[in-house]
Amino acid sequence: MFNLGWGVLFVLVNFGLFLICYRLFGKQGLYAWIAAAVILANIQVVKTIGMFGFVMTLGNTMYATIYLTTDLLNEKYGEKEAKKAVWFGFFFLLMSTVIMQMALVFKPQETDFGQDALQTIFGLAPRIALGSLCAYLVSQFLDVRIFSKLKVKYPTRSQLWIRNNGSTGVSQLVDTLVFCSIAFIGEYTWDVWWEIAVTTYVLKFVISAASTPVIYIARNFKFERE
Repeated sequence: MFNLGWGVLFVLVNFGLFLICYRLFGKQGLYAWIAAAVILANIQVVKTIGMFGFVMTLGNTMYATIYLTTDLLNEKYGEKEAKKAVWFGFFFLLMSTVIMQMALVFKPQETDFGQDALQTIFGLAPRIALGSLCAYLVSQFLDVRIFSKLKVKYPTRSQLWIRNNGSTGVSQLVDTLVFCSIAFIGEYTWDVWWEIAVTTYVLKFVISAASTPVIYIARNFKFERE
């Protein structure tokens, strides 16, 4: 029960900080959020927790806010800005992966105490790193495209929830399948693989659905410089 209550608070804090970032820094704040989110999500995923009888990884909340960010950019600034943000996030994900992998190769000094911790956090297996990069790129561009299509079919303000949840629901399913396929096929039995994929997707989608009020609030923010 503790993890459930703390998890709800964790989600609310993430959403609250997202709104503060956008309120203070405008569109630039959304790009900064994506850069931070892709790095933090890949750090948090190393930690596993138990909830509802399942083993889950952290990082899903922060990762879900990336979809929230690109959907908000698409809604207020257009598809071109959303695609630019996807490439921005991909660069930071690739950059952090390459730099930290190189940093781990340095031979630590005898009194060093950080190498093992850094190895645990950043020493991802090549398949996991590749799966993360591929899943991010494919699913984010799919999310932007679907959101744009739904924006044409459901253009009103009251239908924003359809655009947001529709695009996110499909793209997160693709994200989960791509990542789990690259990272885990052959590593686990099909039963275990399926459980990982289903629980990961359900958790991501629930968090993204919970972000619907957040995107409505953020949509109302006005900036004189814009």
